[in-house]
Amino acid sequence: MLEENKVLKAEDLYELKSIADPQLSPDGTTFVFVQTEIDKESDEYHSHLFFSEIKKGNHPVQWTFGKGKNHSPRFAPDGNSVAFESNRSGKSQIYILSLKGGEAKQVTFLDCGATNPLWSPDSKKIAFHTSLKMGKALSENVEDEKDDKLVPLEVTKMKYKMNSVGFWKGTYNQVGVVNLENGEVEQLTEGNHDYHLHCWSPDGERLAIGANLEENTDETFFQDVFLLEVKTKTLSRLTELGYFGDVTWSPDGKHLGMIGHEHEYYNATLAKIWLYEFETKKITCITKQWDTPVGDLLIGDFQQGVVTPGVVWNETSSGLYFLATEKGNTSVYYSNLIGEVKAILSGDQHVYGLSFDKDRKGAIVAISKPTEIGDFYLLSLQDGELQRLTNVNQKHLQGISLSEPEAILFKGANDKDIHGWLMKPVGFEKGKKYPLIFEIHGGPHMMYGNSFMNEFQILAGEGYAVLYINPRGSHGYGQEFVNAVRGDYGGGDYQDLMDAVDYVLDNFDFIDKEKLGVTGGSYGGFMTNWIVGHTNRFKAAVTQRSISNWISFYGVSDIGYYFTEWQIESDLQDIQKLWKHSPLAYVDDVETPLLILHSEKDYRCPIEQAEQLFIALKRLGKETKFVRFPEENHELSRSGRPTLRISRLNYIKNWFVEYIN
Repeated sequence: MLEENKVLKAEDLYELKSIADPQLSPDGTTFVFVQTEIDKESDEYHSHLFFSEIKKGNHPVQWTFGKGKNHSPRFAPDGNSVAFESNRSGKSQIYILSLKGGEAKQVTFLDCGATNPLWSPDSKKIAFHTSLKMGKALSENVEDEKDDKLVPLEVTKMKYKMNSVGFWKGTYNQVGVVNLENGEVEQLTEGNHDYHLHCWSPDGERLAIGANLEENTDETFFQDVFLLEVKTKTLSRLTELGYFGDVTWSPDGKHLGMIGHEHEYYNATLAKIWLYEFETKKITCITKQWDTPVGDLLIGDFQQGVVTPGVVWNETSSGLYFLATEKGNTSVYYSNLIGEVKAILSGDQHVYGLSFDKDRKGAIVAISKPTEIGDFYLLSLQDGELQRLTNVNQKHLQGISLSEPEAILFKGANDKDIHGWLMKPVGFEKGKKYPLIFEIHGGPHMMYGNSFMNEFQILAGEGYAVLYINPRGSHGYGQEFVNAVRGDYGGGDYQDLMDAVDYVLDNFDFIDKEKLGVTGGSYGGFMTNWIVGHTNRFKAAVTQRSISNWISFYGVSDIGYYFTEWQIESDLQDIQKLWKHSPLAYVDDVETPLLILHSEKDYRCPIEQAEQLFIALKRLGKETKFVRFPEENHELSRSGRPTLRISRLNYIKNWFVEYIN
């Protein structure tokens, strides 16, 4: 390991800044973004708006101050002001800042709060989301008085809880609108359904919204597109039993562009670009032949408040810009209306934000790379040139060495090409042997790639080589590849992982084959559990927010019953198959020291999964330790309380130091 303060430490989290959601002004001369920092004293995140002129991009000015979270900035179409969301009053409300200066003006004062501001084309109204109790109207949804009295929770639906949200309390997401000229607020949707805002029509008379209006939402997994007439509040349906979002109206009013699919492979289905044509009333998938998922599916562990752009029309309504995920990168693409796709900005990088000016001459892109946490660049749509606009972590990272990963490609199970990366330890010396940590991503339908990974850099700074790959089931390599894991957990995916270890041991002589460690979270935690029950080649393992028993997972996870049916292709009528794919079934064979990390309010992979594994291992006298993180959920590694995020990183590092070094 290098001398003190020359490598990245877990505690550096306190000093590093996350910037996201850049918004370019309509005239392309200024931009606003969200910067998130940690207040060490309160152990909380504070998010604020920053503003900059393009010509002074490296010198942004802070616009909001104090404690709390200010986010979701959106320029008015006339370019004179910015709407944003803030919880400064204790409840999220919509505020406006004039570009001429002055204090932020609060424009919603709802007991139920207001979120997701969406400007009307004439800049005179803002549509928003609000959460209303069943059967209540906006005008009468006064919050219940808070007291310490405990009351029973009546449950009548299967989808009654959600990770990071908690238990459902009888509220539905509705759409409202505030008139900025007179301050009047109007409720546009009602009933026992959740509605989601997408966009205004160019004439400002209609809104495109999303909803699942099926009677039994426990058994349906659709998100269809509807038109809402603002004056009459009438709804008309445009799509039928699909899963569509990120809807945008073409400037000429003739089409809607959207991202979605028809659930052909359940949650392993690639998202595509679809067009709805108002004249013919038909919806068409224009990227059907393009075997690449639309959107950002690349995993990171640092950025806060990332917002992806969906699809963005060009100024002539003849094509759309969007992000897509492919072979370890997310890039900017353009498609015309017949699905001819071309790359606008590609390379070894993670584009995690995108915003255009009104005339589509330029765009701001948020870019992360393995040794670059995340910054903004101005992209010229004429020549593809990039101009750096920010460098927010330069001062703190000065003098800190980071590891640059090397891409690898090898044959996995069934002779499939498998893509991954190997990071050398910071301070690598030729001729020396180094221990290796194998990181496995979650999902399973996500993707590792060319993005900054805080955890990986900390391990590299501690003197470990770090291996990470995209086994079958990962996005970015086509529909067949991402679907290949379904019904085969612990089969071809396990073989891909073991082939990765064999490949790097055969091709990189600096790795000490006697000093191997493995870790992963969620699906990566499942696979860590599976690995230690099927091989003894690793000296230490850390399983995080994992699955150990598919039988109990079916009923305790917020997604358990349908995720299990989609992914394991089984249910409680076939206990034998669920048990066959459960790591708990192989606990007798575990000889690897296993650290179990789990959050107590994880509803995605509930903590009982960790409890079962720990007791089974301990009862058999295996080497194990169980660490519970209070009040945290499935998102601990990415957005959990800072002190607990740091504790988690140090637990991982210290376990490997104890059992591998």
